[in-house]
Amino acid sequence: MRRALQQGVRPRGGILSYPLERLHQEVAYLSYYFHWPPDAVMELTHRERHVWVREIGRIHEAIHEVGR
Repeated sequence: MRRALQQGVRPRGGILSYPLERLHQEVAYLSYYFHWPPDAVMELTHRERHVWVREIGRIHEAIHEVGR
């Protein structure tokens, strides 16, 4: 990959790096709320993880709105 970048070849899309701490937070969040094993969460794509994180956030917002 590094050689390709040095030679001017650009990768097509995707994330070259993602903060490890953020990845751990997402895995913990999804594992905790959905009771998914961490290995299953790690197999999700970046986009899939974010979809589920957003959905949990929406559920929490709806619950808090009802409680007000």
